[in-house]
Amino acid sequence: MKRNSLLVLLFIFTFFACGQKPESDSTSRILKIGVSKAIINPALGSFIAGDQQNRRFTGVLDSLYAKAFVAFDGSSSVALVTLDCIGLMYNDLLKVRTALSKMDFPIPFTPESLVISSTHTHSGPDVVGLWGKDFSESGVDPAYLDHLIETITAEVLKASENLIAVNGRYIQTTHGEDWVRNISEEEIDRSLTSLIFDDSEGNNIATLTNFACHPTYLDAVVSEVSADYIAGFYKKMEDNLGGEHLFFQGAIGGWIQPSDKDGKHQTAIKRGAGLAEAVLKALSTEGKPLLSNEVHFRKNYVDFEVENEVWRQLAQAGIVNRDISEYVRSEVAWFGIGEASFATHPGETAPYYSKETKKLMPDGPKFILGLGQDALGYILKPEYFTDSTISHSQYLTSMSLGQNSGPTLMEELKRLSEY
Repeated sequence: MKRNSLLVLLFIFTFFACGQKPESDSTSRILKIGVSKAIINPALGSFIAGDQQNRRFTGVLDSLYAKAFVAFDGSSSVALVTLDCIGLMYNDLLKVRTALSKMDFPIPFTPESLVISSTHTHSGPDVVGLWGKDFSESGVDPAYLDHLIETITAEVLKASENLIAVNGRYIQTTHGEDWVRNISEEEIDRSLTSLIFDDSEGNNIATLTNFACHPTYLDAVVSEVSADYIAGFYKKMEDNLGGEHLFFQGAIGGWIQPSDKDGKHQTAIKRGAGLAEAVLKALSTEGKPLLSNEVHFRKNYVDFEVENEVWRQLAQAGIVNRDISEYVRSEVAWFGIGEASFATHPGETAPYYSKETKKLMPDGPKFILGLGQDALGYILKPEYFTDSTISHSQYLTSMSLGQNSGPTLMEELKRLSEY
């Protein structure tokens, strides 16, 4: 009897030992996140990015922010930054990485796993160079850009120092049917996706939200600083949940715009609040828990062909501070937090490329970060360059590197998705 009992005990021990999941399994990991933010308003008199040149700020309607989010699963980490600006260029992202490499982080973190996405407000400062007095000089204020890079760096470090264990939820719905349209009369991606992170007591720490529409309610009408409708989104989310809220612009190229623009700040704020209400409603009725806590990240450099001679001329004249010849180097990132998949698009991509990217992603919440890692103008379907009947195609193609940008982007994203 004793011998048989020992055999039974040995069998039970072996069964459970073999059946246990390894320590590194994503379900056994604890997801921690940290957030931080800072105001990044430009000085009055600075050039305004978007629409016509030689427009300068005369006041502030609502503040612009740099918001940092760090996720850490006990092994891997990723840092996300959203900026209320027209679009930060890749060479400036590299400057942030250089600064981060000189800092001591409380967790294993490499600056290579930094992602920066711009909201593309047309009531923010010129950080590209195109909107100065004219094309004889850049509209970028070097002192402001240096301050912006320092601020981003500081906020990423602060976010990494603010880590707290969280539980994740997500929503996936659609929004904007009554106020967002593609004025090129092509397809549109109306997806509204949000990740919500709460602490063990149910207090909100942060949300990440992805939606596609130009923030242009105030474009060329007012001369005050504003995040446009995104300011209304920020406020409504903060009022209802607390925590910090990051907005990630989606695929807005070819040409996703509000259909009810009237130049009024109150209209922009109302639309942003409506966007937040859509997130909150979906969260209350159909929010789903994240089942995995794993963080993963990969990226690749991409050399985009420069078919548009104007880009080379702008670089040679010093209007755009960038090395641009027959090709321009940029970067594409592919990463995940739990079941949520993220991909960056380095410009304003046609909605077609958003939908095609999502086809490469596994089931779960899907994020397309437009103006992610770079701001290379419009990334359009090749037919925009050959079919003049597509509305606004002449303007859109004039602001694009060329017809090969979209296919090149998708080739790289497909490679990353297959790793």
